[in-house]
Amino acid sequence: MKNLVVSSGAGISAESGITTFRDAGGLWENYPVMDVASHTGFLRNPALIHKFYNERRAQLAEVQPNAAHTGLVELEKYFNVNVITQNVDDLHERAGSSSVLHLHGELMKVRSLTHEERVYTLPCDKLTDKGLETSVDTRDPYGDAVRPHIVFFEEAVPNFERACMLAQKADIFVVIGTSLVVYPAASLLHYAPRTAEIYYIDPKPSNVPDYVHVIPKTATEGVKELIEILTK
Repeated sequence: MKNLVVSSGAGISAESGITTFRDAGGLWENYPVMDVASHTGFLRNPALIHKFYNERRAQLAEVQPNAAHTGLVELEKYFNVNVITQNVDDLHERAGSSSVLHLHGELMKVRSLTHEERVYTLPCDKLTDKGLETSVDTRDPYGDAVRPHIVFFEEAVPNFERACMLAQKADIFVVIGTSLVVYPAASLLHYAPRTAEIYYIDPKPSNVPDYVHVIPKTATEGVKELIEILTK
């Protein structure tokens, strides 16, 4: 089977009703982005960070994967599909994708503040808070405080090297619902072999190299067309 590598961003989840990561004016759900999505913000007000991500989990519980997510699962019948996503939601997994690598962390997970290798999927009976909500008082089995398993601004992207390795093995590389100007994720395109077929699905494509096949549609419509192209 050929290797099909997908780089997905906020546009694929937006059609499920997930608020995009950065809204107009530097706000995310009416919060200043750097207050709720930065390392400095967490150090300054960890209670606010916990509250914000509790709200995001509640929102995520109300939505479902869309046709773009399930379409990528359908492509697993024909290709070895690896999804690299900037999204922190679990919609790819819930749709049934077999291989998903999260660049910016995972909303449904928390980790120890002192031992970052200790990661817990919510809800988790190993934590003092056993639902989807956490707080500054939440403790893991070792008595450690926890934080969202999210890559904040001002922090390194630990899975980026793995993402580059996947991109280098692509026979087909597809970018869905993310601009080609936000780094480091945008640079994944340049790790794909020049022999690879490269597709870009976005309703308002811009900054697109001339060797990229553009599908100027939303994620759901674009993935539908992609399936037709790749399986005809």
